[in-house]
Order: sequence, then structure tokens, then C-alpha cells
Amino acid sequence: MRAPFSWLREYVTTSASAHEIARRLSVSALEVDRVIEAGVADVGDNLGRFVVGRVLAADKHPNADKLQLCQVDVGNPDPQQIVCGAWNFGVGATVAVGLPGARLPVLPGPLEERELRGQVSRGMILAEDEVGLGADHAGIMLLPDGIEPGTPLADVLPLHEQVLDVTPTMNRVDLLSMVGLAREVAALAGDELHPPDPEDPPIRRPEIVDVVVDDPVGCPRYIGRVFRDVAVGPSPQWLRSRLHLAGMRSISNVVDITNYVMHTWGSPLHAFDRRLLAGGRIVVRRAHAGETLRTLDGTMRTLLPSDLMITDGERSVALAAIMGGLESEVSEETTEVLLEAANFEPIGILRTSERLALRTDGSNRWEKGVDPHLAEPAAVLASRLLVDLAGAEPVGATDVQARLPERPVITLRPERTSRVVGLDVDADEQRVTLERLGFDVDPGWEVTVPTWRARDVTREIDLVEEVARLVLDRLPHTMPLRRAVAGHLTAAQRSRRLIEDVLVGAGFSEAYTWSLTPTDPHGEAIRLPDPMSGDHAVLRTTLLHGLVDAARVNVDAANEQVALFELARVYFPSGVQLPDERWRVGGIAEGGYEAARAAVEAVHDAFHVPLEPHRAVRSFLHPGKAAAVPSGWLGELHPMLLEGSWGVFELDVDTLVAPVPERILYEDVITYPANRQDIAVVVDDDVEAGALVATALGACGTVLREARVFDVYHGDQVGAGRKSVAVHLVFRSPERTIGDDEANALRERVVAALADRHGAELRAL
Repeated sequence: MRAPFSWLREYVTTSASAHEIARRLSVSALEVDRVIEAGVADVGDNLGRFVVGRVLAADKHPNADKLQLCQVDVGNPDPQQIVCGAWNFGVGATVAVGLPGARLPVLPGPLEERELRGQVSRGMILAEDEVGLGADHAGIMLLPDGIEPGTPLADVLPLHEQVLDVTPTMNRVDLLSMVGLAREVAALAGDELHPPDPEDPPIRRPEIVDVVVDDPVGCPRYIGRVFRDVAVGPSPQWLRSRLHLAGMRSISNVVDITNYVMHTWGSPLHAFDRRLLAGGRIVVRRAHAGETLRTLDGTMRTLLPSDLMITDGERSVALAAIMGGLESEVSEETTEVLLEAANFEPIGILRTSERLALRTDGSNRWEKGVDPHLAEPAAVLASRLLVDLAGAEPVGATDVQARLPERPVITLRPERTSRVVGLDVDADEQRVTLERLGFDVDPGWEVTVPTWRARDVTREIDLVEEVARLVLDRLPHTMPLRRAVAGHLTAAQRSRRLIEDVLVGAGFSEAYTWSLTPTDPHGEAIRLPDPMSGDHAVLRTTLLHGLVDAARVNVDAANEQVALFELARVYFPSGVQLPDERWRVGGIAEGGYEAARAAVEAVHDAFHVPLEPHRAVRSFLHPGKAAAVPSGWLGELHPMLLEGSWGVFELDVDTLVAPVPERILYEDVITYPANRQDIAVVVDDDVEAGALVATALGACGTVLREARVFDVYHGDQVGAGRKSVAVHLVFRSPERTIGDDEANALRERVVAALADRHGAELRAL
């Protein structure tokens, strides 16, 4: 969500800067991704070069059919001559003007006086996109009449704006609103909160508003208000600019009002063309089996009986809380509007939204649980704006509601707060803090939770957290004094710690990826019944896809020598309520198969477990460059998944360390020298090098201490379909020195075993 700072300051009086507020909010409440500097640069006297003007004359350019030659009063004794290409204004229009020397976001340098088709233009009449206040370039901005020419434009429009780009946590839907953010700022800084409190326009000629709610569980509250004589048209510039800075597109004054109020109060609204509703009525019900609705995006949706619908009693006109229907859309011909300010049960909305893969600003709020008490102030503000900006006349209102939830009451022990926080927080300060956040605290410390926090503050520890998060910046930046140490790492924890150390030493960086993914290759992967989003719907059974995505992000950022690993859990179906959780270590690194093998070999060496790879086939690995080991697999990533040569691996940690004994037994160091021999044998291509090593080790018993492949050759000298494998042999005995004659005899036993088992032919080195 984006929160323009000037808009925020309408609801809270604060002297703190945008950056200071961003810092405080980041510590106590939510993530502030950045503070965006929007609009015109506030450097030097630049803002002073943008003023309000009044058009005194607007004639066709004598030398250009598509240009106007204008004389504009900008507060100087003489009018300013400006050449303009827009035609949506005439004499008497109040406009925004950039004077020579002004710096605009769309120009590489200062605005200059210049000759256009023989006429000098001394400035620019501005469109909203030229100053970063919108996306429209079809015409210039038209300002309200009555503003004195020469008035600084920054006094009329948010010419330079700082915008907080914030991401609240899932449980803080109240912070998806300007009022919610203002309340948080007021509590943090001790400032004064003053939320919008407009006068509700009176109804002078009342009409009945027919609203029926057949499903009060799915829709506990529905406020319907009817307006006549609505003039649908463009929104005033202040509203267009404010929505643009908040990341929303201006559509029309009626639709913009619903979006503006949603951003203000956090309670989404919807406007229907009442003439397109059968009988002008609303019926809230579940969908009929096989029912369809064409939504505002033009898509025909097939509905299920679990979907909550807004209907006119004959047909569905909107997906409740998600998106309106195309057939009841407000258009330029609309003169009668039915305004919906309702409340919906979140889980059902989430399920429908996920099933239809249809996410909107409204559904994002509803699925988190909007306060039902917000519907009324949202309806009042929207009504006021419809009257003021669209000339609407309110003619009817109704409020259909089930019993709204009671505010939770929780007992707080102030001494426990100090104990849990680790900081002595005075009881009076705790009381003031909670009251600033909207909680009611009686003398006996019975705390009544405000309606907008009723879903996430339900226990005493939640109240402790409310106090704690506002004093976090007072905690010392040192660890508490440790007076005693209890406990130790388990064997499994030590093993995981060793794996991390080995891979970091091998040049890998640790990554953390999502445990919940949109899909998974395992056919029976566990799908969440109520996922937070489609991107986090399935419990992963592999680390591979998260690591590939992480590598792709690094490649896109032009990072080089990317090598990432992750040590985390994967989840398999178990047939019972809880999944089978397995610790896995996975990695991805540039360098193809050899990069993966080097990492896997280093891990095996750390545990003194022999690496025994075998040829394997995996759909996600490059054909012919894939291997299986007892604990998992390794290979070269298929180039279709990520461009380039990438080595990947994934090992099950428990299987990897299973051969490691609980107690390490001492073994005497052999003092006798080793006798080393090299052999090369020619075998068929399908004979695995690992199988040759295993056969060699079995041929001579413990005297053969090591057999290691150090070269594989394909070429004309060995023939098609054949390969030469060079093996290094190390003979050593704890009892004697092995001489050349004995070593030669042992080597011959190895060669004979290879010939007998694999059809190997000795080849001279």
C-alpha cells in the first residue's frame, strides 16, 4: 500500500518527517519498503516556478493547426504567452503553469523559452503526467475556478510528495488504510489524531431501499444508499492526483470516490448503476450451481454454491467483496447509483478469490477481516463526496445487519508486561500507550479491545506485545548478561551446523526460500485448505524450485559467481494429520555438474562417508549429467529451467549422516609407506565409474586403501560406444611395507575382477 504523506497528515498532526515516521513504523508496526519522492523535484527555487494561471486568450496558432496560442495571467503585470497543444480548455480556464527555468520530471533539463512555429512560448500549461500527478496526457489539468493567478501550485496540488510504500503484516488489516496508519503514527509520536468526520448529507425526499441478506453469516452487514441526479464525469484534479500517488488509476468521479474511501478507511465500497438492477433491489445470497457472471474485467466466471453473490433477486450482479459485474457497471450514462458499504466473512471470500485466481484491492482487505463497524463511516464519507463532486441527491438508506461481534475484554497484568519485555515499563505508561492505540483500560486493568483489532488481539500476551512494540527503540543494543549455560546441541543439530559450515567454506551463500509454493512436482503434495494466496498454497517436497528462483533473481541483478544453498525442511504426505517433515540440504551453483559434485563431495568428506554416485534420470536435470547417491541426487540443471550451466543437488540429511557412528573409534595411523599404482581400463559407455571403483575395492580387501577415478576418455583410440577409465590405486598395510611385486600382483587381481565383472580391458597408460 502507498500512503502519500500529505494525505496522512490530514488525519494526524505531527512534526515528524516522512523518513522519521518510516523508521518508527518499521520498528513497531509494519515494513516500510521505501519513501518515494514523487512529482516535481523540491530543489532550490524549483517549486516556485510552478504557479496557477488563468487563460485570458486562447486562439489557434497562426502557423499550426494543432496548436493554441494562449495569453495566461500568472500574477505578473503582463500576461505570459504560451503555446499549447491541448484543446480541452478555453478562455477563463484555471490551469497549472510551469515558468521558464522549471524542472519537470519529463524534461532532461530546465524548461526554456522557445520559438514554436514562429511564436515564442514562455512556459508550459501542464498536463498531470508532466508533473508526476497522473498518467493522463490527453489534456491539461483544469483547476477549480476562483484560485488567484500566481498562487504557488504547491499550495493547490501535491506538486512534490513523499509517499510511504508500506507492507503490513497479515494480521494488521487496519493498517491498510490512511486512518489506520494515522492512528499508529499518533500513538508512536504522541501526536493528535483527527480522522475524517464529514457531515452526513440529509435525505430530503426519502425512498425505500430494498436490501435482503439471505446469508447473514457470509454478509453480517450491508449498508445500501441510493442517489439520484448523479453526474458521472472526470474527478477533480486533487482526487485524481491523490489516487495516482496512492497507486490507483482514476476512472470516473463515482468509482474514484469508492476507491478513495477504501484507501481512507480500509473498508471497500462498490457502486451499482441502480437502473440496471431489477427493481432497484439487492439480494445477498450464495450462487446457484452452474450460475455465471461476467465480471468487470470482461471474464465470464462459472460459480459454485459456496460463492457469495450480490444479486438483484433475478441474476448475480457482483462477486461479493471481490469484483462487480459488467452488466451493472457505472458508466457515463448513469444517473442513479446504489452505493454498497458492507461487511463480508473473510474465509469464504479468500476461497472464492483463490479458486478464481482473482485478486483485487478489495478482496485483499476482506480476506484479512475488515472491521464491520467501518462500513458506516465509509458510507458517510462516500455520500458526502458523491454530493460534493457528482451533484448527487441522497434519497434513501438502509442498514441490514446481524448481531455485530462484541469487543473482546482482556485482563492485563502490568508487571507481566515488564517481565516479558525485559524493560521496566511504568504501569501508567502502559495505560497511556494502550489508550493511544484505541484500547479502553479500566482501573482494574480490564482492557476492552477496539473493533478494528478484535481479530488479532485476543489474549493477554497480545496486549503485552502492543506495549512492547512501542518501546522497542528503548531496548539496549546489547545481549543480556548470561549467568549460566544450560543445554547443548543435539547430534542432528551438530550435523546440520557442520553441513552449513562446509558449504559456506566451499563458497556458497545461504538462502531462505518459501516453504509454501504455488505448485509442486509431487503428485500428492499437501495443499493448504485456506491458503493466504495462490503463490503460497502447497507445502514443498523439494528445495530445488526455490533455489532456482533465487538464482534467477541474482542473475537478473547481474550478480556473478552465484552459489546458493539452503538447509531446511520439506513436507511429505504421511497419511495422518501432520506431514512427514524431512531436513534437506540443496544447492545451486554456476559451473554445471562439476560444481554440484564438488559440493556434494565436500559434504561427504566432512562426515567421512564415501561418495557413491550412480547414473540417474531426472526430468529437471540435463540428460546424461545426472547422478543419484544414497541420500539424494546431483547433476546439471536442465537448460530449459535456467539459462546457463548450473550444478544442482539435494540431499536428505538423515540419510546422509546415518552411516556416521555415534562414537568415533580411534584407528592406528599406518606408518608403512603406500604403494601407488595407476591402471586404465576400457569398458562400455554404460558402465559407471563408481561401479568400477566398488569392484576394485572388493577385490583386494583392506590392503587396497583407496581407489579413485582421475580421468575418463572418449575417442577413436577406444572406439565408439566405449570409454577409457583411469583409476588410481593406493595399497597400504598396517603390518608391512608392500613392495612392487606384491603391489603388481594385487593390481592384477583388480584388473581380473574388473574384466570378470564389467568386461574391462586393460589399456596401457
